[in-house]
Amino acid sequence: MTVNLMDLMPMSLVKLDLKGCTREEVIEEMAEMICCEGFLGDRDAYVRDVMAREALGTTGVGMGIAIPHGKSSGVKKPCVAFGRKASGIEWGSLDGEPARLVFMIAVPAEGALDQHLKILQSLSRRLMDDPLREGLMRATSPSDAIALLCRED
Repeated sequence: MTVNLMDLMPMSLVKLDLKGCTREEVIEEMAEMICCEGFLGDRDAYVRDVMAREALGTTGVGMGIAIPHGKSSGVKKPCVAFGRKASGIEWGSLDGEPARLVFMIAVPAEGALDQHLKILQSLSRRLMDDPLREGLMRATSPSDAIALLCRED
């Protein structure tokens, strides 16, 4: 199964000015965005599952990136949300850098197989590219951000 980010990340799931100042606030803010777009059946269950995953170990992967994720019965259909916080959020990242680019993955608990792993792999591969990360920091609209992320699809 190939992951097509364009299918998983509508423009309505891109927010270039996250308000939250902590990991928990950002997870709540992005979950609300995902819920408002109809991807969640139970927002609270999804947030609990994402926070449980965070408790297992940081999803701050370094280079200013965090990829919180959860397989949850609260998810109706898979999606990826993207949020940016120029000032950064302390995420316990492996390199000590605050997270400025946050990608939140939501997949259903049932029938997801290894879908979240394929999404993680696809995002990670793309985000290793310095010019892409820099471009995402400069993006002025959700469509700019999606065009950068999906240029290989």
